Amino acid sequence: MLTVCLIGITYPLPAPLIYRAGEGWIYEPVGSKGEWMRSRAKDQLDVALEAFEKKDYKIALRAARRTVSMWPLSDYAPEAQFLVGKCYEAKGNDEKAFKEYQKLLEKYPKFSKREEVLARQYEIANKYLAGKWFRLFGVIPLYPSMEKTAQMFEKIVKNGPYSEVAPQAQLKMGQAKEKKKDYPEAVKVYETAADKYFDRPQIAADALFKAGIAYYKQALKAEYDQNAAAQAISTFTDFIALYPNDQRVAEAKKYITALKTEQARGAFQVAQFYEKRHRWKAAEIYYNEAIQKDPTSSYAAQARKRLEQLKEKGILEEESKPATETQKQPEQTTSTATQNNK
Repeated sequence: MLTVCLIGITYPLPAPLIYRAGEGWIYEPVGSKGEWMRSRAKDQLDVALEAFEKKDYKIALRAARRTVSMWPLSDYAPEAQFLVGKCYEAKGNDEKAFKEYQKLLEKYPKFSKREEVLARQYEIANKYLAGKWFRLFGVIPLYPSMEKTAQMFEKIVKNGPYSEVAPQAQLKMGQAKEKKKDYPEAVKVYETAADKYFDRPQIAADALFKAGIAYYKQALKAEYDQNAAAQAISTFTDFIALYPNDQRVAEAKKYITALKTEQARGAFQVAQFYEKRHRWKAAEIYYNEAIQKDPTSSYAAQARKRLEQLKEKGILEEESKPATETQKQPEQTTSTATQNNK
């Protein structure tokens, strides 16, 4: 009997969840009855702007989203979408804000405040370049990601290749690749910047210098292949020739000196590689190359010493002598044995 009575009693829900197109499921406080909703796009945007000024980002976000979803083709929709991004940015959800700004630029490419939107995206991307963590669902910190950061800068450049922030965004994309230690990709990004913005001397100079440094870092990672070192020297040489009055010319020359030493190190290691395998002529070639690349380096000194030791032992001359019949005999015997087995 008590169960029946309880079933018959109704209780009002204290906080109903309501679904609205473009907003999803939202919490509607008791008694509010959608007081923030309006029947015209302009009035709805006004509500959003007023709430944003009062730092009531919850209502501002709802009202702005409703403006976009209900009147997507109205003159007020782009401004409302812009406000959506600003709300997320104000709440500290920068990744979501960046995505909302991206939606704005893609959906309303002729928005009058396009430069401001790009500038906001640029500032957000800079935060992640500085090490800000990306978050799961905008809440749970995951990790910093230079790959995602580079993608942000790439979108900025694509959104406005010749905007005010695009040249710097291109350089920052390369910086993110460097932090990821993806030096070949960093070089490509910097070289693209130097080519695309050649009419902006400061940007082009920065790009070329940074490309040289990226090559230099790549060269330090290479054990035997010294192609990166050669590319770095070539890049720094071009930088000095194109921008002789740049204050970094002296630094570029120091890099070139260090890179020649690096080339000597690489050649010396290759020589040792061949020497261990008794490839004496190849070892001799690379020891000489180590001397040629940087005659005053410690690697050149070691190479000279090793060449003298090999010559004293007569090893280098031995390889050039024709093999004797006695030396050839084991090969002939082996060949004969193979034929007999067949």
